[in-house]
Amino acid sequence: MAQSVLVLERDAQFARSLAGGLQPQFAVHVIASREELRDRVAKNHPEAVILDIEYWRLTDVESLHRDFPAIPIVCTHRIPDEEMWMAALEAGASDVCAADDVANVLTSVLRNAELSRRPAA
Repeated sequence: MAQSVLVLERDAQFARSLAGGLQPQFAVHVIASREELRDRVAKNHPEAVILDIEYWRLTDVESLHRDFPAIPIVCTHRIPDEEMWMAALEAGASDVCAADDVANVLTSVLRNAELSRRPAA
């Protein structure tokens, strides 16, 4: 059975694009709200979470990371910059990618999911 990835993306077109790019590797579930996301993370323990930080808050990243530290959080934004990237990493994100760069998001999810599966040294 394929590992799952949860996508919480404000823009439905970006969400569909991300889902299409990730589906060869993962079972993708597009989530409609923060509450649903937290519930699905707790129940399903996905391989990764993709979160639109343009719409959702860095405090959402912080609380997800605090409550589910083993699950990588890849954040997306239409126009990420270095300051935003650093703030997201400090909040607990694994990476920040441009929302329309599906290949980069997939690479980040694959890399961070693999890193999260490795035993601590």
